[in-house]
Amino acid sequence: MNRYLSNKKAIALFLLPALLIYSVVIIYPVLQTVYRSFFNWDGLSTATWNGISNYRDLLEDPLLITSLRNGLIFALVLAVFQIGLGTVLALACADPRIKGRKLLKTSYFIPVVLSVTVVCQLWLAMYDPTNGLINRLFNLLHIPYQQNWLTSPTVSIIAIAFVNAWQFMGYQFSLLYAGVKSIPEQYMEAATIDGCSKWMAHRKVTIPLMKETYKFCLIVAITSGIGAFVQMLIMTSGGPGTSNYTLTYMIYRYAFMESNYGYACAVSVVLVSLSLLATVIINKTFDRNEA
Repeated sequence: MNRYLSNKKAIALFLLPALLIYSVVIIYPVLQTVYRSFFNWDGLSTATWNGISNYRDLLEDPLLITSLRNGLIFALVLAVFQIGLGTVLALACADPRIKGRKLLKTSYFIPVVLSVTVVCQLWLAMYDPTNGLINRLFNLLHIPYQQNWLTSPTVSIIAIAFVNAWQFMGYQFSLLYAGVKSIPEQYMEAATIDGCSKWMAHRKVTIPLMKETYKFCLIVAITSGIGAFVQMLIMTSGGPGTSNYTLTYMIYRYAFMESNYGYACAVSVVLVSLSLLATVIINKTFDRNEA
């Protein structure tokens, strides 16, 4: 094995196809986006160089603050709901005392394989202020709380984020469950012998040893929140008004509705930069805690 690993030419040869595909699909479009962000371009005619004007205009665009705020809210909802609930469900399904674990694991993952459009239509019906299931449940429980879930500028972004969190919680659950199962049983047995309860052993042993899993799950949640788009488009079209805009929705608006591709490329650069920055911060934070 060492002889094969020491052959640098063979390693480079096997990596070359994947590197070429990655360069064509990822690196080249990113570089083109950065380049086009310095132009005034409608996507068809000849592009005109305008320097950093797109970025200057972007800093003065009120939609930028709205989009950044919504992206942060979306990311927080995903992180808290998906990772928090996913951890509880993963620990429960890993416990051999729980009956029907295979059925539970399958049911948790079913929403992930459903179409986003189907899920959004389902939740649109549930969020209906007059006949929706959620408001009707409040009535049945005699709780004096009724909400126009998707027409409130403050509540709608959280309601939409919850739809995304609910649908893709199964993906995070599968990652966390794999992390739980990768921990040797001897560690749990040793903690139990030392007098720890089951949940105390998970808190002291299982969760700390899943640091790498949590790091990846958090990166997925944060970057997904920053780049959220489909649920806004289907459920509210970015409204009411522009209150549910995210950076991705800004790209959609300026590129495909206003044909301002140069400006949309500038927004794309900000989106990619924020995602990379969030990834670096999360990695540095986890690595510092590990040290």
